Amino acid sequence: MRFPLPRIVASCVLAVLFAALPCHAAVNPAWTRPFPAFRIAGNLYYVGSEDLASYLIVTPDGNILINSGLEQSVPQIRKSVESLGFRFSDIKILLISHAHYDHCAGSAAIIKETGAKYYVMDADVPVVESGGKDDFQYGADKSMWFPPAHVDRKLRDLDTVRLGDTSITANLTAGHTKGTTTWTLDESEGGKTLHVVIVGSPNVNPGYKLVGNRTYPEIASDYAKGFRVLHGLNCDIFLGAHGGYFELMEKYETWKRGGKDAFIDSRGYQAYIAEREQAFLVELRRQQTGKH
Repeated sequence: MRFPLPRIVASCVLAVLFAALPCHAAVNPAWTRPFPAFRIAGNLYYVGSEDLASYLIVTPDGNILINSGLEQSVPQIRKSVESLGFRFSDIKILLISHAHYDHCAGSAAIIKETGAKYYVMDADVPVVESGGKDDFQYGADKSMWFPPAHVDRKLRDLDTVRLGDTSITANLTAGHTKGTTTWTLDESEGGKTLHVVIVGSPNVNPGYKLVGNRTYPEIASDYAKGFRVLHGLNCDIFLGAHGGYFELMEKYETWKRGGKDAFIDSRGYQAYIAEREQAFLVELRRQQTGKH
């Protein structure tokens, strides 16, 4: 399924703008608005809000949660997990897409409630364990801080996370944060093997300095490398850290009407990545030339 590119662009712009909002600002209502939990494919379930995406992967040896959301997201995620018939306490591993408060502020509470082990890409570990104080962009902004959490395993590019009969690969797609991670895994559905891509974030937030960044000198080259990785991924099911990346609401409506292949969208994935790469290049050229 492919949606018109203008709609994708609008969702991307909104996601970027809201991702830059401080905690004390008016939070995007879609970040906390409840959304029905549902099975996407195989043992992969959606348990996030309308726009802050969280995913549950169920295995015989316990479950994996990707993205803990805001602090206030934790009760919503628990309710979603339980509405599917699973126990919140069965979460054994917690993963995140990247170390911004809208995706990891709830981690400390989830770890305390479930005893889950926390796995984070190595370059984002200092930010997670400092509660945001070591963030290259927002470290001095107290409104962007969040409860710190201990990391049990530092991941590196292409490391594999295994639990039960499930294997997930951590693809480093840095730039948005130094450790932004795009998760890939295979799911079996209807006798087919489907390649799942959960995009971390390819967005350049307002205020990001792509040229002459003293706290993150490699930012532009990391973005460029990340886009090469994203273009090279084999994607059948297109997902992401925000529902707006992959048109969650529209696709869910199709899913409810019986369109069980609603989230299979390889063309939409490539269109999204291409549009985000172009936005990055436009901003990079603007900063290189000093044009405003």
